Amino acid sequence: MTATTDGSTGATLPPRAAATTETVLTTPEAAGAPQAAADAVRRATDFLLARQDAEGWWKGDLETNVTMDAEDLLLRQFLGISDEATTRAAALFIRGEQREDGTWATFYGGPGDLSATIEAYVALRLAGDAPDDPHMARASAWIRAQGGIAASRVFTRIWLALFGWWKWEDLPELPPELIWFPSWLPLNIYDFGCWARQTIVPLTIVSAKRPVRPAPFPLDELHPDPDRPGPPGPLAPATSWDGVFQRLDRALHAFHKVAPKRVRRAAMNTAARWIIERQENDGCWGGIQPPAVYSIIALHLLGYDLNHPVMRAGLQSLDRFAVWREDGARMIEACQSPVWDTCLATIALADAGLPADHPQLVKAADWMLGEQVVRPGDWAVRRPGLPPGGWAFEFHNDNYPDIDDTAEVVLALRRVRHHDPERVDKAIGRGVRWNLGMQSRNGAWGAFDVDNTSPFPNRLPFCDFGEVIDPPSADVTAHVVEMLAVEGLSHDPRTRRGIQWLLTEQEPDGSWFGRWGVNYLYGTGSVVPALTAAGLPGSHPAIRRAVAWLKSVQNDDGGWGEDLRSYQDVGQWRGRGASTASQTAWALMALLAAGEKESKAVERGVQWLAATQREDGSWDEPYFTGTGFPWDFSINYHLYRQVFPLTALGRYVHGDPFADKARGDRPRAEAKGS
Repeated sequence: MTATTDGSTGATLPPRAAATTETVLTTPEAAGAPQAAADAVRRATDFLLARQDAEGWWKGDLETNVTMDAEDLLLRQFLGISDEATTRAAALFIRGEQREDGTWATFYGGPGDLSATIEAYVALRLAGDAPDDPHMARASAWIRAQGGIAASRVFTRIWLALFGWWKWEDLPELPPELIWFPSWLPLNIYDFGCWARQTIVPLTIVSAKRPVRPAPFPLDELHPDPDRPGPPGPLAPATSWDGVFQRLDRALHAFHKVAPKRVRRAAMNTAARWIIERQENDGCWGGIQPPAVYSIIALHLLGYDLNHPVMRAGLQSLDRFAVWREDGARMIEACQSPVWDTCLATIALADAGLPADHPQLVKAADWMLGEQVVRPGDWAVRRPGLPPGGWAFEFHNDNYPDIDDTAEVVLALRRVRHHDPERVDKAIGRGVRWNLGMQSRNGAWGAFDVDNTSPFPNRLPFCDFGEVIDPPSADVTAHVVEMLAVEGLSHDPRTRRGIQWLLTEQEPDGSWFGRWGVNYLYGTGSVVPALTAAGLPGSHPAIRRAVAWLKSVQNDDGGWGEDLRSYQDVGQWRGRGASTASQTAWALMALLAAGEKESKAVERGVQWLAATQREDGSWDEPYFTGTGFPWDFSINYHLYRQVFPLTALGRYVHGDPFADKARGDRPRAEAKGS
């Protein structure tokens, strides 16, 4: 019986498979798994090699939800640059994502999401769909039943306020004077995660300007009571944190009315300079779509016309987020992941047995070497003396390299026999030094910044759109620890602090939380290989607890899966969901690292991957297994279904590529300093 999820209500839970303690196979059937794995590895290798770009990189589609597409249309409407072809193609995609109950979800099989449904509905109205069309009537009825526009998130209401569909006075205030807060003051912009920071700074300008472009139609049908569509809810008690920040927001609204014009204008100009200084060479901001959208709006409100070089480059960059499908639909990616996809593909192919000097691996290494960030970014605010050397996630993002990509790129480069080993060693040395310097005070690592753990940003009424800080996480810390172990730094005190932090973060049931992937399967699949790479034996109690947990949540079909609802309902959904290729691979990677190759659980997982592989060597995976913000923003990385199964099967066939390397003898690359 295969685990399933209910696509409309999420009420049906998948059955938990019984735990197994069998570790050694002696049955004749065991001989089938190695051959099945070897055949699957060959097909998957061919499939992946055929999809490398001529420049050396890989990139799969990064699928999120229709708010990206809706907001793209709203931006074009606001700027007056809508065109029929783009609107028609975007509407085709948005309609195709609507469910039978009239709603739109934020992940495959998930429940209807109010804000996503409102934004999709408005976008389709802009595209010409009538409110009494059956699919639109179903959507508006559902929206009203959920409380209407007043119950949606702040960002949705900001978009509606741009057209007069919501009152600016009924939105949380975000003053541009925030840009002047010093880095030691609470709620300064560097207390926010880099993705939130890049979004909030331009929105301070939008909030100060409060623009309204006349709406082409009313939205009365989206209010339960069209005569009283006001803001929801009374204030929380003054003795609570929510109450404190709600009253702070009231004070900021009062300040908006009396703010000295010269001071406000100066603050907005400072924010504009901050925005322009962070525009990337390709015109985007941080390589992600939302900050680009809000930066363009903010600069436009300050008088930058659409032909200004900054604006022209920004608008052109947005077109590069569009994925045109064969049916003529147009999907907008929130971000693009070539560095991440390329390092993971390189690891997968090398672990699958491709020769280390294979021309395509060398080409991938050349491309990754060229992507190293060698100038300071916002991270230097907290680490001003640290030399740069990280890698970012995207094609162009020199301001925000990340610790996770840097660790995985180093692991990928170490698998390639490059014709210029000195160049590789120097690049790796810079990357290792930068990662070590980005260690937080608790011994762990976040994704982009150091000690980005302030409790205040999440309290702001404005910040209801997902995670807005970047605290250390088990998955990122694990990848850094694994990288440091491969570099011979297992016994470095900084590595040992990371290991100790990971051990203290293990859940009572033996799993680890996954911040950037879904969820406990991702966390556990990241941590166990890191701990064993750093020298912990498979018999270590933490490893044995993790193994027992993974076996206990294996599905009846032999695979593993975990639904995104585990971020909200841990007790019911932790490690539970329909089997997927990527999540099965994560479980297998952990079990193999723990010495469980001969276990029944591994054999069944390998057989599931082999049986579900398509004839062309790929796997199908409609489920979202990537995480932007836990629960609030989910990602389907289209290459995950390929690289992780190939990695797991490759390690099953060929073993750990670094198993024969001495740990902790001496560093491979210069990594002194912090």
